[in-house]
Amino acid sequence: MSTAAFEVLAASREALNVTVAFLGGLVVAGALVWAVRVGIKVMEREPHRPTVEEQTRLPETGPVHEVREVREPDEVPVATDGRRLMPYELHQAQTRRGDDQHRRRWRPGSSGSFGSGGFRL
Repeated sequence: MSTAAFEVLAASREALNVTVAFLGGLVVAGALVWAVRVGIKVMEREPHRPTVEEQTRLPETGPVHEVREVREPDEVPVATDGRRLMPYELHQAQTRRGDDQHRRRWRPGSSGSFGSGGFRL
């Protein structure tokens, strides 16, 4: 083969590469356009955003504040026939306000880590 034939072959490969790159770019651009159209259709199906009048408001009495109190749990019921209770037989855990409202504190000078005995009742 002569050098002219190699030049023609190289030019045709270069043209093929450019064509493939251009077609690949068209595919990517088409996929992006399709994704945007699908996104717009999904957004149109969503419920509308609330207007200023539909927004929630504070109650007339003002903001609600956190209440801290010590609660006491109910005792776990025992089966009357000596069998083990199944989880579905237990009632919902109820609590009641404790008589002693002082929070438990760590003893001064103790690290408070597990097993240290630093917790006082």
